[in-house]
Amino acid sequence: MTSNSYVTTQDGTQIYYKDWGPKTAQPIVFHHGWPLSSDDWDTQMLYFLGKGYRVVAFDRRGHGRSTQVSDGHDMDTYAADANAVVEALDLNNAVHIGHSTGGGQVARYVARYGGNGRVAKAVLVSAVTPIMLKTEAFPLGLPISVFDGLREQTANNRTQFFKDLPIPFYGFNREGVKPIEGVIDNWWRQGMMGSAKAHYEGIKAFSETDQSEDLKAIDVPVLIMHGDDDQIVPYQAAALEAIKLVKNGTLKIYEGYPHGMLTTHADVINPDLLAFIQS
Repeated sequence: MTSNSYVTTQDGTQIYYKDWGPKTAQPIVFHHGWPLSSDDWDTQMLYFLGKGYRVVAFDRRGHGRSTQVSDGHDMDTYAADANAVVEALDLNNAVHIGHSTGGGQVARYVARYGGNGRVAKAVLVSAVTPIMLKTEAFPLGLPISVFDGLREQTANNRTQFFKDLPIPFYGFNREGVKPIEGVIDNWWRQGMMGSAKAHYEGIKAFSETDQSEDLKAIDVPVLIMHGDDDQIVPYQAAALEAIKLVKNGTLKIYEGYPHGMLTTHADVINPDLLAFIQS
């Protein structure tokens, strides 16, 4: 059910969405990262709107303007919510683009719900796939202490943490890179709109969910994009491993680009996305 830019899921959660452009055009669906909102895609949405596409983005449950529900902060529910939006808007032949946690969301959504002509292609940008946590089966991952630290900072001083994290997120701590105050402020604004509980529990979702089988199950073409100076999701354990698991994948590694390269290097990334979508 849709009303006033909200889709209501089976458990009653209201998912806020944007749906711009001609309804007859091919849809591009954008899936944002932790702890942000659909606003993180504004630059891409305007770019592809200008190219004639229908652009759709939504706020993950507990994020942005969606309901701050207590439960469902896991990858299965994230994917089910994405499917609820797709079905409510009846999107077919869509390109699904996910950033960071949104990349994991795309992988699970496409693997589970991507049949029946719903999905044409998928793009994983700086994505958390296949798994971020170091395990016996995946020794390349990061230790649990890293994610425990994120949880501690989220719980104890989320306001300051969300001022500090955009610095490495966008590579503003690198020599010769000038911080963009508006970008930092916008990251903080998006983050603080969301639920502390959703953010806290979402850390487990993006770090401990093994999506190897999701990647193997995807039948459509997949573009995997990652910066080699990503300080949030190291590309060696993410993009370089994910590309081995997809059936029909293309890998693009960007020298010196940060985790938030969609914002800092949109002038390069957007045309590359367009080329893949049109290929």
